[in-house]
Amino acid sequence: MKGVHLLVAFLLLVLSSSYVFAFDPSPLQDFCVAINGSKDGVFVNGKFCRDPVLVTADDFSFSGLNIPRNTTNQVGSNVTLLNVDKIPGLNTLGISLARIDFAPYGGLNPPHTHPRATEILVVLEGTLYVGFVTSNPNRLITKVLNAGDVFVFPIGLIHFQFNIGNTNAVAFAALSSQNPGVITIANAIFGSNPPINPDVLVKAFQVDKNVVNYLQKQFWVNNH
Repeated sequence: MKGVHLLVAFLLLVLSSSYVFAFDPSPLQDFCVAINGSKDGVFVNGKFCRDPVLVTADDFSFSGLNIPRNTTNQVGSNVTLLNVDKIPGLNTLGISLARIDFAPYGGLNPPHTHPRATEILVVLEGTLYVGFVTSNPNRLITKVLNAGDVFVFPIGLIHFQFNIGNTNAVAFAALSSQNPGVITIANAIFGSNPPINPDVLVKAFQVDKNVVNYLQKQFWVNNH
């Protein structure tokens, strides 16, 4: 009987721990405006906190998100991410925001993941084909979104957005982390520094080594 109690206690501990560490920790004060140095600051959640007496409205604001971004790159999209590095007041608050601009038909926010955040996206203009891939056995879940439609991308899963309309498209996304991180799949696999051993990729993708060498020589654009 004692063993059963210990097992139940262990399972409860595991479940509670996984919940606690799944997202940014809850703040212990009203705010913790991030600063780069340690002078007059306290280190909290990856950033030093500014003295609250010195905090201003500018620490909590950003201007210009209404301005269309340049999408003349190889993937035809541009992501403007407002995380803790852009708005210091986001530190410890567990949220960030992104504007995503897409060129007419073909503008793509390539398959990528956010290791620390769930994303909820709303389309303001245009028509997007969006989707994500589940963990093994890798089910693809997709939908076509029009202006006013909303879609959720679960934390850590590979996802994408593709403009299938003939006009520019714009979307906004909220993410459940002050610093969600992004791993663009193609860039990470074929554009890492230093490069992954080609033999690893040949085996993994079951392709000729010349294909791997070609892909590793390409310039992998960063649309963020």
